Amino acid sequence: MAPQNESSVYVSKTQHYLKVKKPLLERQRRARMNKCLDTLKTLVAEFQGDDAILRLDKAEMLEAALVFMRKQLIKQQAPVSPVPMDSFKNGYMNAVSEISRVMACTPAMSVDVGKAVMTNLGIEFQRMLQADQQPQQQQKQQQQQQHELQSSSVSRPASPASSGYHSDAEDSEAAASPQPASNNSMWRPW
Repeated sequence: MAPQNESSVYVSKTQHYLKVKKPLLERQRRARMNKCLDTLKTLVAEFQGDDAILRLDKAEMLEAALVFMRKQLIKQQAPVSPVPMDSFKNGYMNAVSEISRVMACTPAMSVDVGKAVMTNLGIEFQRMLQADQQPQQQQKQQQQQQHELQSSSVSRPASPASSGYHSDAEDSEAAASPQPASNNSMWRPW
């Protein structure tokens, strides 16, 4: 006769998992989530410079973190107002006008020297403008060339029987309706 408590001693792996392992794994998972939430909470508090987030519950803290991150994303995407080259050009023009004012106020300044200085400064400014416009023109030309290539290339699905040779890539018109055969050439479907 088999003892009755033998069935109670034997525990299947599934029962062991459900009774012991699953709650343990769930506690560990929640502990990791709480640790990450606390880290996120302190990081957002540091970056915001506001400790109010530390007193919020988990859901409110996540919402506040999302709002903060969206604001940061918008700040990064905002265009920078002074472009460095434009700023340099403005500074250059201010310097040129200051030089012109000083030369005009200087009694011993020769008109020819002043004219030569201002001419050279103007030439350098024109070179600066041309150098700034060349990359823009090159970009426009590249875009136009890419557009022309895209519009001129005919994209057809490759035939499963295609061998990859140039003769397989005949114009769609020639493939659809063959030209009348001349004396020495014959139309072949391959």
